[in-house]
Amino acid sequence: CTWFLSVIEDEFRHGKIDLDKTLKLLGRMQLGFDYIHVKYIFKKTTEQRKIRTINIEDFIAIYRTLAHRNEIQELFFSYSPNHKILTEVNLLEFLKKEQFETEATEATASELIMKYEPIEEVKKLNQMTFEGFLRYMCSIDCAIFKHEHRTVYQDMSYPLCDYFISSSHNTYLISDQLIGPSHLWGYSSALLKGCRCLEIDCWDGPQNEPIVYHGHTLTSKITFASVIQVVEKYAFVASDYPIVLSLENHCSPKQQEVMADYLEKILGDKLLTTTIDETVPTELPSPEALKFKILIKNKKVGTLQDTILRRGLDTHGEVVEFEEEVDQSEDEEAAESKPTPKTPQPKRKTVEKKSSSPPRKKPKVKKIKLALELSDLVIYTKSEKFVSFENQRANQHCYENNSIGELKARKLVKQSANEFVLHTARFIARIYPKGTRTNSSNYNPQEFWNVGCQMVALNFQTPGQQMDLQNGKFVDNGGCGYLLKPEFLRDHYSKFNPHSVIGNQNPTTLSIKLISGYQLPPSNLSRSNKADPIVQIEIHGVPEDQVKQQTCVVRNNALCPRWNETFTFTIQVPELALVRFCVEDQISLVSNEFLGQYTLPLLSMNKGYRHVPLYSKLGDRLDPASLFVYIWYY
Repeated sequence: CTWFLSVIEDEFRHGKIDLDKTLKLLGRMQLGFDYIHVKYIFKKTTEQRKIRTINIEDFIAIYRTLAHRNEIQELFFSYSPNHKILTEVNLLEFLKKEQFETEATEATASELIMKYEPIEEVKKLNQMTFEGFLRYMCSIDCAIFKHEHRTVYQDMSYPLCDYFISSSHNTYLISDQLIGPSHLWGYSSALLKGCRCLEIDCWDGPQNEPIVYHGHTLTSKITFASVIQVVEKYAFVASDYPIVLSLENHCSPKQQEVMADYLEKILGDKLLTTTIDETVPTELPSPEALKFKILIKNKKVGTLQDTILRRGLDTHGEVVEFEEEVDQSEDEEAAESKPTPKTPQPKRKTVEKKSSSPPRKKPKVKKIKLALELSDLVIYTKSEKFVSFENQRANQHCYENNSIGELKARKLVKQSANEFVLHTARFIARIYPKGTRTNSSNYNPQEFWNVGCQMVALNFQTPGQQMDLQNGKFVDNGGCGYLLKPEFLRDHYSKFNPHSVIGNQNPTTLSIKLISGYQLPPSNLSRSNKADPIVQIEIHGVPEDQVKQQTCVVRNNALCPRWNETFTFTIQVPELALVRFCVEDQISLVSNEFLGQYTLPLLSMNKGYRHVPLYSKLGDRLDPASLFVYIWYY
């Protein structure tokens, strides 16, 4: 009490304080407070007064209403013999028993006291009051996400194909695929989120300046040079590990040479222009070996051996023309996505004929002209047409990769999941959205991660569950954009099949006790700070693990709803599982409004009493909104 008064009494020397001063004073308390909740409680406290101001007793009451959470107080009392302080020994017991910190020592407890206890006299006695315990429980040290996973901790020395790689589709677009703007922000934003594979659609522009836009649409245009300048500026701000620029190249050979010139001049030493040791590789290099390098993904003339032999030679003006079968999968996907109206047919008598196989369609062929200058910048990421798993296994080189449309990829997952796993154990596969997603919607990336696809490209500009999964997965390993795939997705002889996992994996039992919520965003329909919150807990992983459970609804309480409900899950493949907490406001029995969410890998979850931060649809932190949970799994 003495400490609390010493912090606040100066503000009341000249009388009462208003809402703005109340907010500033709460800011000194080293706890997060939401403006809407403070405003509502302040208004309720002063509703009988003509002048909206409060005295010192009112402030103490407001602080206690906001900060003194019963569920945390109950926990504190259970380890504090006198209900006033925790000794170093009491705190250590709590850390070991409740937080599963088995290696914690008295020094660990002492460090936490020094860090979070606000009262100097108590701190000197190496003890912790409820105020200190409250600050500890709301801190990053009690977050659900493992502290050690906030930095790069995985082995980064495996070949590139052994990693999931954070990937963006049509990165230049910040809205829809037909008339929306192309903007450099798309690239800077993706790079700052740790994205490591960016897409650039290149077309001939005026004055011999290549441009970037979604061809044959009304999307606006930006110059190729400006895109590369932004990439150079932001490339390694969020991560040191390599970037892949996936070129969708529609330019003439003349402008391809301009592109090559920009790539070399703007990116300089960051651009990878030859193999690491000047020899043809038998396996891809590792992210560690390619740190601070930018790789070009594009079609390529000839082999990597030819490129190495040409190194140092002037290839300006040299153009190679070749024929390639048109990949009709995009057209097929578009046709499959559009429902065809059924028209009634007149009944006719049919005469049975001997079955005969339909005549094979002659494949469409297009001529491609490729400037050798641009072709020779493609080193470890040569784009190769996907024909079949058998064909790729027999003919594909380790430095060649495939781009597969989502519908074709989904068919392959359903029909040949294990073959897909074996393919991605050897080669990089990039999955991209079907052409009919003109509103920039996203597919579920999980089904392709389940078979080891490395580059599962999403429209980063479109919020929703799919991007929540993307962000939740790649927050792991320090957010560096590379995640080491589980061993069963790297093994060249793996028998793993995501559709048949029971009895073949090591299942995990996960228990989540959802205790309470704290300062949740209020409903858009509420004029105060109210909501009717309900929480859904989702498991995303292999089909056997896909499940959703939800709490009951708590009426008219967004400040501190209590649930005290426990949910248990049996997860067959924990290495691929993501856990998503989604908080909604129940508007009616059939309609909920999104309030906030948090997604993370199962194996990145801390055990014990933890707080779950919440994020908006756009991915912004809704501090201090959170859930309070107890996590246990084995």
